[in-house]
Amino acid sequence: MRILAIDYGDAHTGIAISDPTGLLAGFTTVIDAYRPEVVAERVATLAREHGAERLVLGHPINMDGTRGPRSEKAQALKALLEKATGLPVVLWDERRTTIDAHQILQNSGKNAKKRKKVVDAVAASLILEGYLTFVKSHPDP
Repeated sequence: MRILAIDYGDAHTGIAISDPTGLLAGFTTVIDAYRPEVVAERVATLAREHGAERLVLGHPINMDGTRGPRSEKAQALKALLEKATGLPVVLWDERRTTIDAHQILQNSGKNAKKRKKVVDAVAASLILEGYLTFVKSHPDP
């Protein structure tokens, strides 16, 4: 099963898509759009093009476990994505993914300008990897 993961942001949304077996993260890209409706339509196009069967949307929960405005935006996007794609959308705790993505890119020698262009795609890959790891140990989530 091919899974598409989304790291939703105000201006840049990272996308990572698994291989056909649903075991590894593969294709990544970034959607540059401010309006959630545009993001949902572009995700729908990517899902169709790549044959995704499930979407995993990063759910920004505060470090103390509370939910704030970013969580509400993710939940609103979830509804838009379900309507635009007709696919199930799983909200996935994304705490620290962007921080970890920055560290990975910094450790690989990318300068700040280059990091900014790909950090959202790397964060989406981390969301996807976390979800795939969970699915491996919990079949039928």
